[in-house]
Amino acid sequence: MTAPVIQQASTEKGKWKIRFVMPSDSTMDTLPKPNDSRVELLPISEKRYAVIRFSGFSSQDNLESHLEELRTYLKAQNLRPIDDPVFAFYNPPWTLPFLRRNEVMIEIEPVVSA
Repeated sequence: MTAPVIQQASTEKGKWKIRFVMPSDSTMDTLPKPNDSRVELLPISEKRYAVIRFSGFSSQDNLESHLEELRTYLKAQNLRPIDDPVFAFYNPPWTLPFLRRNEVMIEIEPVVSA
């Protein structure tokens, strides 16, 4: 299994997009072909994210409170989000809550230097 497993709410109510991050030395040609037609291999271009890391369970309340904290930070730093939040989970289900690594990620506009 790869880490993190990334989840993002789908445009279809109650559904989620799930992404698995492949090792950086993999190419589209070297990755195994999915044996389920619902699974697609898609390259994703580089993006810039603001991220908040936290431990504990990925309960709705925990995700929402950290999402709000990240949005507050973005506003204070004048950073503009350009996509919906993404949630990243790094640990297997049996990991103790205080040892879990979770992230809320929001894609932001690239910073233009002067």
